[in-house]
Amino acid sequence: MAEQITGHSTHVQPATGAHPATETHPAAETHPATEPKHRIRALHTESTVTVYQAYTPSIGLPAARDARFPAVWKRDRMTWIKPSFLWMMYRCGWAAKEGQETVLAVEISRSGFDWALRNACLSSYERSVHDDQASWKRELKQSPARVQWDPERDLWLRPQPYRSLQLGLSGDAVRRYADEWTVSITDATPLVHRIHALVLAGDATGAAALLPREGAYPVHGGLLSAVLPRGTDEPGGTGSGGGTGAPGGPRP
Repeated sequence: MAEQITGHSTHVQPATGAHPATETHPAAETHPATEPKHRIRALHTESTVTVYQAYTPSIGLPAARDARFPAVWKRDRMTWIKPSFLWMMYRCGWAAKEGQETVLAVEISRSGFDWALRNACLSSYERSVHDDQASWKRELKQSPARVQWDPERDLWLRPQPYRSLQLGLSGDAVRRYADEWTVSITDATPLVHRIHALVLAGDATGAAALLPREGAYPVHGGLLSAVLPRGTDEPGGTGSGGGTGAPGGPRP
């Protein structure tokens, strides 16, 4: 099933050959222990942010070739984009899950990404955010985007104590994503396979060196105020720019 229509997190077994969760490994943590519980971690520049999606090759390959989604890509369905590379690996099983064999790195404008965040609501009811379930359902129906916070993953796809963002787009947001926000589309599948092979070989250092260099995405000015539990500080970034792709990784 294409990633466009299956955005919510589901249980994914660790890839064959992955280390058991009871062991400790160098470079197992890609972020320090002081990470805030909620943060957008993304490869970004002053004007763009890279998100990931996984599709069947019949969609992913033409999209990467033409730098736009093909006609078979359904604009009337919700599509989920993921700034976290490792969370995408968890979701698609290192591009091994049926219908998710092609991983795309989609570079989009930060102005578009920010628009989606400002017009988003949470994908599930949160007592500290919503007055009641009825008001949340009304918001969900009216919002063109929705946010889901899921545990970040390490190289062995194990959950971390902090969460990364998934952003679901529907209606007008899907059209804007495809026609206005997208700057480039790169087939990241070869990079996925290289990193996974190093993980399976036990070379955590080599695998980590190839990961896209994701930094804290700037979210000042209440950008996430509607999609964070009350009492949670907005995890602002430290500047307008961000990391660039690691050698061999997707680059702006």
